[in-house]
Amino acid sequence: MQLKCDEKPINGVVEILSPRLGDARGSFSRWFCAEQLCPHIENLSFRQMNHSENFLKGTVRGLHYQLGPQREYKIVRCIRGRVSDVVVDLRKTSDTFLQHTTVVLCAAKNNALIIPPGCAHGFQVLEHDSQLLYLHTADYLPNYEGGVHPNDPKLNIQWPLPITEISVRDNELPKLPGYFKGLSL
Repeated sequence: MQLKCDEKPINGVVEILSPRLGDARGSFSRWFCAEQLCPHIENLSFRQMNHSENFLKGTVRGLHYQLGPQREYKIVRCIRGRVSDVVVDLRKTSDTFLQHTTVVLCAAKNNALIIPPGCAHGFQVLEHDSQLLYLHTADYLPNYEGGVHPNDPKLNIQWPLPITEISVRDNELPKLPGYFKGLSL
């Protein structure tokens, strides 16, 4: 069973589609295959797996990234419900600098997203009780954490729903300053 990898407009952002095989017993699908994903993830080695529960539709989390030695690839998969997932390119030398792409991740579609280092990530919950599973290639260390306010006018992200819930931490994330020239990797 092959994963299908669909490259998105931002370099390094890849949607992974996991076909399901089913019969009267239920279904089976492959969510990860190192051989198939190695071409998309440098030095493929996961350090953490995290789970996010999101109770209310309209909730926004993000936009987060890690810096320096903790820069990371992430694979994000919605395992229950549906979310609008956003990746913003903050890489100084990228052709798509300050552009973003949006992909609806949902349990029914059985898809995931590869997010490369130097890109900020966030999402909005489209269905109550949505859950996400994250794989990270670096350990989370607060000193290397960065973020951008999800309503930064420079990014012009059009969230599909009004924002109903956001953490104090995410609401206090800075907007990009006028002099921001991008992240060096």
